[in-house]
Amino acid sequence: MSREIIAILRGITAPEAAAVTEALIDAGITKIEVPLNSPDPFDSITAMLDGFADHATIGAGTVLAPEEVLRLAQIGAHMVVSPDCNQRVIVATKSAGLLSYPGVMTPTEAFMALRNGADGIKLFPGSLIGPEGLKAMAAVLPKGTRTYAVGGVAAANFADWFAAGATGFGIGTGLYVPGRTVADIAARARDIVAAYDAGAGA
Repeated sequence: MSREIIAILRGITAPEAAAVTEALIDAGITKIEVPLNSPDPFDSITAMLDGFADHATIGAGTVLAPEEVLRLAQIGAHMVVSPDCNQRVIVATKSAGLLSYPGVMTPTEAFMALRNGADGIKLFPGSLIGPEGLKAMAAVLPKGTRTYAVGGVAAANFADWFAAGATGFGIGTGLYVPGRTVADIAARARDIVAAYDAGAGA
């Protein structure tokens, strides 16, 4: 089962990247991003791809420029996630054959992202948009639009987001903060997966 949960590993370092990736995959989370404002993010992404490119969708978050997209494509990354709706980044991402998940907060940004080829939209910050905001947007977005709530989203409110039509979630500090042990991350991942399955009716 492929769950629509994106692990956001802000602050991860290359030496721990492989072990954390393995723990997440074992728990059932197979979409992983390393924000580019992490230490040596391309090294961490490369370490993840070296061991798990065939088992997970791996890429970067906080991608703000087409040049960053090009570098991600060169190392074999799979996806690009951004906090904003930058048309140049979306077009560069799709031209490079990567999955594109730009950040949006309004219907205007959502439609702009989709018109430029985004594979899904990241509702950010989710805590401000809320399930009710998504429900209102979903009424006008094209049927089948993939929506991911990010920021202020946790296992406790998965069911509310699912009821509003969310496809999935991006989870950051609920999973990973620098210094957290692999065992702790694995336990958190299992709890998040269980909550996701319950909310999705799996």
